[in-house]
Amino acid sequence: MKPMRPTLLFLAAATLSACAVGPNYHRPSAPTPTHFKEAEGWKPAEPREAASGTNWWEVYDDATLNGLEKQIDISNQTLKASEAAWRQAVALAQAAGAQLYPTTDLTASALRSRGAVNSFVTGNAGATQGTRAPPVNQFSLTGNASWDLDIWGKIRRTIESDVASAKASEADLAAARLSAQATLAIDYVELRVADEQIQLLADTIKGYERALEITQNQYKVGVVAKADVITAETQLEGAQSQQIGLGVTRATLEHAIAVLIGKPPADFSIAPATLAATIPVVPAGMPSALLERRPDIAEAERKMAAANAQIGVAISAYFPDLTLSGTYGFASNVSAGLLHTPNNVWSVGATASDALLDFGARRYQVAGARAAYDGTVANYRQTVLTAFQQVEDELASLRILEQQFRVADQTVKDANLAVTLALNQYRAGTVAYTAVVTAQAIALNDAQTLLNIRQSRLVASLTLIQALGGGWSTSDLSAVHVALPTPL
Repeated sequence: MKPMRPTLLFLAAATLSACAVGPNYHRPSAPTPTHFKEAEGWKPAEPREAASGTNWWEVYDDATLNGLEKQIDISNQTLKASEAAWRQAVALAQAAGAQLYPTTDLTASALRSRGAVNSFVTGNAGATQGTRAPPVNQFSLTGNASWDLDIWGKIRRTIESDVASAKASEADLAAARLSAQATLAIDYVELRVADEQIQLLADTIKGYERALEITQNQYKVGVVAKADVITAETQLEGAQSQQIGLGVTRATLEHAIAVLIGKPPADFSIAPATLAATIPVVPAGMPSALLERRPDIAEAERKMAAANAQIGVAISAYFPDLTLSGTYGFASNVSAGLLHTPNNVWSVGATASDALLDFGARRYQVAGARAAYDGTVANYRQTVLTAFQQVEDELASLRILEQQFRVADQTVKDANLAVTLALNQYRAGTVAYTAVVTAQAIALNDAQTLLNIRQSRLVASLTLIQALGGGWSTSDLSAVHVALPTPL
């Protein structure tokens, strides 16, 4: 076998140093503005950097929210499924790397056999009889090896594609995690706003009860008509009905949060409370940084790389597939001394195969791979455009809602003053009770509007953090370790 060694070394060196066919990957350009339009001329009073760390929700200074968010990774079943898909993608990439190496196997066999009748003789009685050969034993122990020489880079392009797919899967996991975190935070904010709505109605009900008491007292002394009492009672009952109805909203949000952290709704509850008064606003930064901070963009970009490598896999079909194979072992009719040199058997050879006529199948496969790549490029660019749109939307929402909140806050103060004046005038008998009812209804509606605006501002703040990547970065993508042989 010594004469074969230089040939094997030459082929191995040629395989490992050969250039893989197909285009090398370069990230295509994407439409990227130089600045965010909606951030111009708007300077948040106290901007907070939530894109510099992973626990982005901590900028809201809510201990309950912090505790809930930390349970997402531990118990959320959707994330567990995404994490399992990522591990599967990594395993596939590592399995593809194993194809660069020779495969070997060992076979041991023991066989005892006897052939059929092979001759005939005539006995004393003149009958014809056959004779059978004696049983034969056959023992063997052989090792087989084969090596697919990746001269054209088919295996290496497959590994490249699988590694890119694994990283795309990891980015998908990060996107799913960020989505779950943002969904939980939004549900929590809406639950707390529901708590504030319930408390607002509780305070309103107390005010309506006092107004009803005043009306009843005046009715008893004959100052007002029975209609005023009925009106006050109707107004009070309407507020009580609204308060009860908010229980449905709160319960639904509490159940949604329970599922997000992987708990049965029956085993989970959140005590009523209020949120912090401040609305943290995150600086948007440079638009170009968004390409590195959003996991969905990273996923789309890695899918492009995977599709690009598949073009090389398709092109490699134009070239012959070369495989080295060899067998070495022992065979004997007796088990004793099986491994002695006289029983040695071996073979070595090479196989080359290539399609001579395929009626354009390979050409169509290459065209299909290129089309698939073009599709991933379009998806990547659309993902980038959507990301910029989301950031611009939330920046505009925060800017406009802040202005609206200031006006609504003053409106609530004026409405509350109007209620006080109307009640005083009603006690003095200078206005009808309808003036009080009208003022109270306006005050309640304005207060509810203010809470709705507050909720919208909080949700816009949360959504902006999500649109900016929530502190994630492409540097968070882990390396997929695929052992590659070095050239000889």
